[in-house]
Amino acid sequence: MNLEVEPVRAVDFGAFVRSRGGAGALVVQPRLGFGDPVLMRAGLAATKAADATTVGTITLDSYTRVGDLEAAESALREGAPLNGYPIVSHARAVTEGVLGGIRDVTFPVQVRHGSAMPGDIFTALIELGIPATEGGPVSYCLPYGRTPLAESVRNWAECCRRFAALRETGVEPHLETFGGCLLGQLCPPSQLVAMSVLEALFFHQHGLRSISVSYAQQTNLKQDVEAVLALQRLCAELVPTGNLHIVVYAYMGVYPTTDHGAYRLLGQAAELAVRTGAHRLIVKTVAESRRIPTIAENVAALEYAGRVADAILPTLPAGEIPAAGSATSRSLVGFGDSQTYAEARALVEAVLEVDQNVGRALLGAFARGLLDIPYCVHPDNAARTRSFIASDGRLCWADVGGLPLSRLVDTHHTRRITSADLLADLSYVRRTFDQPPERVLPGTPVDQGAIGV
Repeated sequence: MNLEVEPVRAVDFGAFVRSRGGAGALVVQPRLGFGDPVLMRAGLAATKAADATTVGTITLDSYTRVGDLEAAESALREGAPLNGYPIVSHARAVTEGVLGGIRDVTFPVQVRHGSAMPGDIFTALIELGIPATEGGPVSYCLPYGRTPLAESVRNWAECCRRFAALRETGVEPHLETFGGCLLGQLCPPSQLVAMSVLEALFFHQHGLRSISVSYAQQTNLKQDVEAVLALQRLCAELVPTGNLHIVVYAYMGVYPTTDHGAYRLLGQAAELAVRTGAHRLIVKTVAESRRIPTIAENVAALEYAGRVADAILPTLPAGEIPAAGSATSRSLVGFGDSQTYAEARALVEAVLEVDQNVGRALLGAFARGLLDIPYCVHPDNAARTRSFIASDGRLCWADVGGLPLSRLVDTHHTRRITSADLLADLSYVRRTFDQPPERVLPGTPVDQGAIGV
């Protein structure tokens, strides 16, 4: 099938999201990607037409993510299905046809991938004039394979510099850190916040000025609110750009199996985003625990999250939350003063003391155990830290290893973690949200099959 190519205008993704979110709406975004260009275009069109404030997504396939372009091209030749869009392997005209007539000043598109070796991906983005993507030197290295962290840092430094050069052509490139989602389901919030701030500083040091920072929904709403406010405050204090916004991800771990559980969890993610002044939410669908979601299921999730946000926004007292993306910390005094903020700031400061170059600082911090992701088996991770979910649902440190948190963490909470404990904690959210609901958020479907109010 031939796709008509139409001129598309690049939009500053960050400024767009901030302007829409600042207008009193939560921007919602799917995580969809298809190898078939016709289906990919249909997914973008459906996202644009959804009854919500949306931006588009092209999620890449796993072959492209790991740099196995030969396998991606072989799949295209043989007509084999891919779990995402092979942007490097498709001809430029094909991707321009996917975007033509859909991407415009009202609907920017972001490419999402997951690569520690993203050089070919950034080359394709630059050639196509797609100025929005995401990732990071740590967050797209440790969970996804065995690429040496030093190699990932070099790769990302070079890609950031090349991407930042788009500004010379009149295009503002945007980069979102995935640091707030790094093995998020069992990484205590303070380290997720710290990683997101550090990767944002890495981006800025290599020339990016339009930046977003992420946080993944965890196991306790109150703790999550503390974390997003801490992230907001630390960015305002440390990241020297006014073009920054916060993005919240719906839970990244083992997802509920029931429709009502999936909707409740997504609704709570929307509530978290709204109550903390975040501008953008990455949604998940009722199909997450079963299979790759359909376009219709993605649209249903977008519209539901949008309804929840719209219902909660008018109920918030004026001045309850800080303005997202505040350029200075002065407006955030009083916000983010929490255990999570104290831990995250201690982690960031310890890393920045290692070296003025953020890339070298990250490498030194992992080598010394100043950063250490629980249960992460990557060779460059010390793997001395452990975490657990407390009885109230808060995600806590069981062992801080060499992290600079010994004066901040209550050592009475430390304990030995067994394999049974780990498995129970991994399924905690699924068990909790699959139970019959005690609280129904506004706009929740009235039965398991419904997608409307």
